[in-house]
Amino acid sequence: MVTINIIAVGKIKEKYFADAVKDYSQRLSAFCKLNVIEIKDEAIPQNPNDAQISAVLKKEADLILTKIPKDSYIFVLCVEGEQFDSEGLAKKISKIQVNGESSITFIIGGSVGLAEEVKSRANARLSFSKMTFPHQLFRVMLVEQIYRAFKIINNHTYHK
Repeated sequence: MVTINIIAVGKIKEKYFADAVKDYSQRLSAFCKLNVIEIKDEAIPQNPNDAQISAVLKKEADLILTKIPKDSYIFVLCVEGEQFDSEGLAKKISKIQVNGESSITFIIGGSVGLAEEVKSRANARLSFSKMTFPHQLFRVMLVEQIYRAFKIINNHTYHK
Protein backbone atom coordinates (compact mmCIF):
# COMPACT_ATOMS: atom_id res chain seq x y z
CA MET A 1 0.00 0.00 0.00
CA VAL A 2 1.37 3.40 -0.99
CA THR A 3 2.09 6.03 1.66
CA ILE A 4 0.91 9.57 0.97
CA ASN A 5 2.65 12.29 2.96
CA ILE A 6 1.45 15.86 3.16
CA ILE A 7 4.01 18.26 4.56
CA ALA A 8 2.30 21.55 5.30
CA VAL A 9 3.56 24.76 6.82
CA GLY A 10 1.20 25.84 9.61
CA LYS A 11 -1.53 24.21 11.61
CA ILE A 12 -5.21 23.96 10.85
CA LYS A 13 -6.96 26.21 13.36
CA GLU A 14 -10.61 26.01 12.35
CA LYS A 15 -12.41 22.88 13.54
CA TYR A 16 -14.45 22.56 10.33
CA PHE A 17 -11.27 22.38 8.20
CA ALA A 18 -9.70 19.89 10.63
CA ASP A 19 -12.88 17.80 10.53
CA ALA A 20 -12.88 17.78 6.73
CA VAL A 21 -9.23 16.64 6.59
CA LYS A 22 -10.01 13.95 9.18
CA ASP A 23 -13.00 12.74 7.15
CA TYR A 24 -11.01 12.43 3.92
CA SER A 25 -8.12 10.84 5.83
CA GLN A 26 -10.47 8.14 7.07
CA ARG A 27 -11.84 7.59 3.58
CA LEU A 28 -8.30 7.37 2.19
CA SER A 29 -7.35 4.60 4.63
CA ALA A 30 -8.92 2.10 2.21
CA PHE A 31 -6.39 3.08 -0.47
CA CYS A 32 -3.23 4.34 1.21
CA LYS A 33 -1.53 5.28 4.43
CA LEU A 34 -1.79 9.05 4.94
CA ASN A 35 0.66 11.06 7.03
CA VAL A 36 0.07 14.76 7.61
CA ILE A 37 3.21 16.48 8.86
CA GLU A 38 2.81 20.06 10.05
CA ILE A 39 5.76 22.44 10.07
CA LYS A 40 5.78 25.50 12.32
CA ASP A 41 5.06 28.61 10.30
CA GLU A 42 7.49 31.43 10.93
CA ALA A 43 6.26 34.81 12.07
CA ILE A 44 6.48 37.46 9.41
CA PRO A 45 5.87 41.22 9.65
CA GLN A 46 2.80 42.80 8.07
CA ASN A 47 4.76 44.36 5.18
CA PRO A 48 7.92 42.27 4.97
CA ASN A 49 10.93 43.27 2.94
CA ASP A 50 12.79 40.84 0.68
CA ALA A 51 15.33 39.94 3.37
CA GLN A 52 12.57 39.08 5.86
CA ILE A 53 10.76 36.94 3.28
CA SER A 54 14.01 35.15 2.42
CA ALA A 55 14.71 34.47 6.10
CA VAL A 56 11.23 32.97 6.59
CA LEU A 57 11.53 30.85 3.45
CA LYS A 58 14.95 29.58 4.57
CA LYS A 59 13.76 28.61 8.08
CA GLU A 60 10.68 26.85 6.72
CA ALA A 61 12.74 25.12 4.00
CA ASP A 62 15.20 23.79 6.57
CA LEU A 63 12.32 22.20 8.50
CA ILE A 64 10.53 20.89 5.41
CA LEU A 65 13.64 19.23 4.01
CA THR A 66 14.19 17.27 7.24
CA LYS A 67 10.65 15.85 7.02
CA ILE A 68 10.71 14.51 3.45
CA PRO A 69 10.81 10.71 3.57
CA LYS A 70 13.76 9.09 1.82
CA ASP A 71 12.96 7.77 -1.68
CA SER A 72 9.61 9.55 -1.87
CA TYR A 73 8.20 10.99 -5.09
CA ILE A 74 7.82 14.70 -4.30
CA PHE A 75 5.18 17.16 -5.49
CA VAL A 76 5.53 20.78 -4.47
CA LEU A 77 2.37 22.86 -4.67
CA CYS A 78 3.12 26.20 -6.30
CA VAL A 79 1.42 28.60 -8.66
CA GLU A 80 3.94 27.96 -11.45
CA GLY A 81 3.33 24.20 -11.31
CA GLU A 82 1.57 22.05 -13.87
CA GLN A 83 -2.22 21.96 -13.70
CA PHE A 84 -4.13 18.70 -14.01
CA ASP A 85 -7.79 17.86 -14.04
CA SER A 86 -8.84 15.17 -11.53
CA GLU A 87 -8.42 12.35 -14.05
CA GLY A 88 -4.96 13.66 -14.95
CA LEU A 89 -3.86 13.70 -11.32
CA ALA A 90 -5.20 10.16 -10.91
CA LYS A 91 -3.19 9.02 -13.95
CA LYS A 92 -0.07 10.69 -12.56
CA ILE A 93 -0.46 9.01 -9.15
CA SER A 94 -1.18 5.67 -10.80
CA LYS A 95 1.91 5.98 -13.02
CA ILE A 96 4.06 6.82 -9.98
CA GLN A 97 2.80 3.67 -8.26
CA VAL A 98 3.30 1.51 -11.37
CA ASN A 99 6.89 2.77 -11.51
CA GLY A 100 7.44 1.21 -8.10
CA GLU A 101 7.24 4.24 -5.82
CA SER A 102 5.82 3.35 -2.41
CA SER A 103 5.80 6.91 -1.04
CA ILE A 104 4.42 10.14 -2.50
CA THR A 105 4.91 13.45 -0.72
CA PHE A 106 2.97 16.67 -1.34
CA ILE A 107 4.48 19.87 0.08
CA ILE A 108 2.38 22.95 0.86
CA GLY A 109 4.35 26.10 1.68
CA GLY A 110 3.58 28.88 4.09
CA SER A 111 2.13 32.33 3.56
CA VAL A 112 5.11 33.45 1.46
CA GLY A 113 5.36 30.24 -0.53
CA LEU A 114 8.24 27.79 -0.80
CA ALA A 115 11.97 28.36 -1.07
CA GLU A 116 13.55 27.47 -4.39
CA GLU A 117 15.64 24.96 -2.43
CA VAL A 118 12.47 22.97 -1.68
CA LYS A 119 11.06 23.38 -5.18
CA SER A 120 14.28 22.12 -6.75
CA ARG A 121 14.08 18.97 -4.61
CA ALA A 122 10.71 18.05 -6.14
CA ASN A 123 10.03 15.55 -8.89
CA ALA A 124 7.07 17.66 -10.02
CA ARG A 125 5.51 21.05 -9.43
CA LEU A 126 1.74 21.03 -9.12
CA SER A 127 -0.70 23.94 -9.27
CA PHE A 128 -4.41 23.76 -8.54
CA SER A 129 -5.04 27.22 -9.97
CA LYS A 130 -3.51 30.61 -10.61
CA MET A 131 -5.73 31.80 -7.76
CA THR A 132 -4.53 32.06 -4.18
CA PHE A 133 -6.28 29.98 -1.51
CA PRO A 134 -6.09 30.06 2.27
CA HIS A 135 -3.61 27.38 3.35
CA GLN A 136 -6.09 25.65 5.63
CA LEU A 137 -8.71 25.40 2.88
CA PHE A 138 -6.10 24.30 0.40
CA ARG A 139 -5.13 21.37 2.60
CA VAL A 140 -8.75 20.20 2.54
CA MET A 141 -8.80 20.60 -1.25
CA LEU A 142 -5.58 18.59 -1.62
CA VAL A 143 -6.76 15.71 0.57
CA GLU A 144 -10.07 15.63 -1.31
CA GLN A 145 -8.30 15.53 -4.68
CA ILE A 146 -6.02 12.72 -3.50
CA TYR A 147 -9.12 10.82 -2.38
CA ARG A 148 -10.82 11.53 -5.72
CA ALA A 149 -7.71 10.30 -7.54
CA PHE A 150 -7.78 6.97 -5.69
CA LYS A 151 -11.50 6.59 -6.41
CA ILE A 152 -10.79 7.18 -10.13
CA ILE A 153 -7.82 4.77 -10.09
CA ASN A 154 -10.07 2.11 -8.53
CA ASN A 155 -12.96 2.73 -10.98
CA HIS A 156 -15.36 4.04 -8.34
CA THR A 157 -18.04 6.56 -9.28
CA TYR A 158 -17.29 9.23 -6.63
CA HIS A 159 -15.69 11.63 -9.09
CA LYS A 160 -18.76 12.08 -11.28
